[in-house]
Amino acid sequence: MDVLDREIIKALQGDIPLSSRPWQEIAENIGIKEEELLSRIRKFKENGIIRRLGAVVRHNKAGFTVNAMLALQVEESKADEAGLKLAGFEEISHCYLRKVPEDFPYNLFAMVHASSEEELAGIIKRIVEATGINEYRVLRSLREMKKVSMTYF
Repeated sequence: MDVLDREIIKALQGDIPLSSRPWQEIAENIGIKEEELLSRIRKFKENGIIRRLGAVVRHNKAGFTVNAMLALQVEESKADEAGLKLAGFEEISHCYLRKVPEDFPYNLFAMVHASSEEELAGIIKRIVEATGINEYRVLRSLREMKKVSMTYF
């Protein structure tokens, strides 16, 4: 990545202008032509540097007020398979395999979002059925202390 790539990514991490030509506006602010901006954005996507461009939704304000971290105990040899199954649930926003201390056996974590306790229970039931994992703990969110999108440049 060169200096211009970083400048473009920095601009994309902020708010996209609400104008009839947002890409042109961003390009002009950076000092390049709109087509070069779009070409580089396409390259970022092709190379996996950016996943997507889209709105950041505040899940609580959108009605997803019941959120929980599901901590599952899975054998490391089966973790990839279980992780792929979890990734298929649209109600899961994050899924991580983590190294954990010996006295805490839950090594696969999934953040689950629901609009009610009943919905959360149903999602967890579907997860257990899909993965076959019966050893888990539900860590309900009490309140959000910090939530930001990372800014890398």
